[in-house]
Amino acid sequence: MDTGVFFIYLAVMAGVTYLIRAVPFVLCKGKIKSRFIRDFLYYVPMAVLGAMTFPDIIYSTGNYPSAIAGLAVGCVLAFFEKSLLTVAVSASGAALAVNLGMMWFD
Repeated sequence: MDTGVFFIYLAVMAGVTYLIRAVPFVLCKGKIKSRFIRDFLYYVPMAVLGAMTFPDIIYSTGNYPSAIAGLAVGCVLAFFEKSLLTVAVSASGAALAVNLGMMWFD
C-alpha cells in the first residue's frame, strides 16, 4: 500500500473516531434527565463487551463442546458472584478437561 494512501486512511479513521466521541458532548451539554436514556447508556458498555467477547469464547478452543463447557462453568460461577480469578481459572480448567477427555476417548 502506498504511504500516502495509508495516511489518508489513518486521517479518516482518526476523524471518524473523534467525531463519534465529540458529538455527544456537543449535543448533550446538560444532565440527561430521561431515565430511559440514562439506563440505556448505562448498559451500552456491557452489551458491546459481551458482543465482542462471546464469539471469541465459542471459537477459542476450536472445539465447540469444550468451549461451551467452559462458558457454562464461567456463567454459573459468575452467577454465584465468585471472584474473576476463580471464574477464569475454573472456566479454563473445564474447557481443558473436556478437551482432554475428548482426546482420551476418541
